Amino acid sequence: MAVIAQVTGLRLTLGGAPLFEGADFVLHKGERASFVGANGAGKSTLMRMMAGLAEPGAGEIVYPSGATIAFAPQETSFEGFKTLREYARAPSVALPGRSQPSPAHAAEAALTSFGLDPDRGPADADVLLLDEPTNHLDIAAIEALEARIAALRGGCLVISHDRRFLERISTATLWLRQRQLLKLERGFTHFEDWAAAVEQEDAREFARLRTHLKAEEHWLRRGVTARRSRNEGRRRRLMAMRTERRERKQLMTRPGASLIAERGAESARLVIDATKISKSYGDRTLISNLSLRIVRGDRVGIVGANGSGKTTLLELLLRQRDPDSGNVRMGENLSIAYVDQSRDIIATDVTLKQAFTPHGGDQIMVRGVPRHVASYAQEFLFTQAQLRQPVSALSGGERNRLALALALAKPANLLVLDEPTNDLDMDTLDALEDMLAAYDGTVILVSHDRAFLDGVATQIVGPVGAGKWAE
Repeated sequence: MAVIAQVTGLRLTLGGAPLFEGADFVLHKGERASFVGANGAGKSTLMRMMAGLAEPGAGEIVYPSGATIAFAPQETSFEGFKTLREYARAPSVALPGRSQPSPAHAAEAALTSFGLDPDRGPADADVLLLDEPTNHLDIAAIEALEARIAALRGGCLVISHDRRFLERISTATLWLRQRQLLKLERGFTHFEDWAAAVEQEDAREFARLRTHLKAEEHWLRRGVTARRSRNEGRRRRLMAMRTERRERKQLMTRPGASLIAERGAESARLVIDATKISKSYGDRTLISNLSLRIVRGDRVGIVGANGSGKTTLLELLLRQRDPDSGNVRMGENLSIAYVDQSRDIIATDVTLKQAFTPHGGDQIMVRGVPRHVASYAQEFLFTQAQLRQPVSALSGGERNRLALALALAKPANLLVLDEPTNDLDMDTLDALEDMLAAYDGTVILVSHDRAFLDGVATQIVGPVGAGKWAE
């Protein structure tokens, strides 16, 4: 297949230390590559380099002459645009000299294909760069996006936490791991087996390094003769091996998120009983005559198109909003931890430490027990140095981890999570699934992540049209 993007020797440093180095890969025409790795590994920055919006410390990115590059960033700003049509017609974000405004008919067709305005999509870009494209999309829109990507004639590189989405669209997989970029010439469906094999080989190589180092250290201890100048080169190699062992050990033992939720006092068996509730806005009925009973231990997944009333239903069930008719009864002894979609639990004008300890000091109450803030923050993959950073500088995944950390510090027997998976890396997603599986309280969650719902929910509630909902 024709090469439409070639990345060679790419390097990014952060604070003097390499975040990644020697990154090489080729993207072929018709190839759809999933791009995975831990939060903070540098995936989004590498993609911004490919879009010409960030400069690498070393290396180069080469496209064929005249290639068009379209980039959809993780967080889009609509500032300066009066209408969606105006935004859609703006030049694509691309390398200098390769941006052209979209024709009016193409812009409107793109909007329409995602339920925003007339009839079919614009012509494909040669290289499509998508950073977390499924965030805030409902399941129908995600499926439409899958179909659009599958029909692309150019190449596509996708950063996403949505495992089902990656399984359906990818033909290759890039993995940014331990400062190195690895490529599998197969789709994300094969990632787990490949990753296990890579990590097993790393463990064997580390064992061989330790064995070799042990032999060399024995040589160094033999006496003065071994340390004469003619053996200085060998001694320097030994020092280098020690450094390599230390660095490998640090990379191999990088902690994963440790998400633990401890329920408060046991709630009554009946948690929420909604009877014939309805809610309308103007002439639009979102919820009509819905009865729903949630009992202790349920894990209720709420799904539906954007704007269908999922958040409104949550607010009705939590009695934060009154129904037009019907009644909601909450069980006794409920203690609720709620992470809403806007992450309003987080103040953005403070440092990370101040977010954890708004009243000052170095301790945070975690489920009724005082903990040192640095120790608790580390369980959610925040370093001591990050505690001094402003919350506004955190990535989307880091803000989501912070919201979960603040919510899970509370003793609660009802967890309410509105889009909890947005921007989380896959290791943290796995930890969140494990935590919810072990949690012995009740969970209500809104999500469009199909794999996450399959792994967590015991029942699903969703709209079926005309304000009617089904369980």
